[in-house]
Amino acid sequence: MQQLRNAQTINMSAELFEKLFLSRHDSISGTVDWRKSLGNPTPIALVGIVISLTPLSCDLMGLLGAGGNGAAGVATYYFFGGLLLLLAALLEWLMGNTFPSVVFAAYGAFFFSFGGTLTPSFAAFASYAPAGADPASGLRTQAFNASFGWILVWMCVLSLMFFICSLRTNIALVTIFFSLVGVFGTLAGAYFFLAANFDRNGSTAGTFVKAGGVCGFVASMATWWFLLSTLLDTVDFPIRLPLGDLSGWIEPGSARRGSMA
Repeated sequence: MQQLRNAQTINMSAELFEKLFLSRHDSISGTVDWRKSLGNPTPIALVGIVISLTPLSCDLMGLLGAGGNGAAGVATYYFFGGLLLLLAALLEWLMGNTFPSVVFAAYGAFFFSFGGTLTPSFAAFASYAPAGADPASGLRTQAFNASFGWILVWMCVLSLMFFICSLRTNIALVTIFFSLVGVFGTLAGAYFFLAANFDRNGSTAGTFVKAGGVCGFVASMATWWFLLSTLLDTVDFPIRLPLGDLSGWIEPGSARRGSMA
């Protein structure tokens, strides 16, 4: 009886320990309920976005002497923008959340790519430099600027697709994706101006870069709001920040198909 009253004296066989604590917690149907097994991965991705995009936006706007098109934040793009977003994308995929999984994977891959472009060992711009010249001279070539501009163009198109899909979610996401369309669109314009004539169009391209920074800052602030709202909800805080639900604004396709049946 004394052993039953004192939990420290209970002996447990290895077989019983494995059965209680090491076996898979499958549902009756034999599948794992990932929603109960894992936490909410969305804040992980949002942290990656705000710590990557906010400083980059300040660099593009040239605030307090910042500049260099975000070259100082290369490590941030790898570990916050790339790693955290791809990790969150995988977790969202495991939980069956297709849209956020695709979004996080796309922007995570972009931040990895952007960081790689700014890393000299990748030779992204050095490959365009004339033989024997400074590798940085490749940044002034038409081929590099036009090629990088096309990457931004198609990221703009992808962001536009995300924006259209977000019209059934909330105002915060709509603001983020609409602003990102502006970011990639204006930066693409800047690089195409540089490709046309680097020296003559430098001032115009700089204006486009600053405009991209403004759009990025708007997207960052909306993401900060989204992050705080999500974290408050995670800890069951009594105050909730509204995200502007739009789920009832557009009729779901399933409901429309059901009414036509």
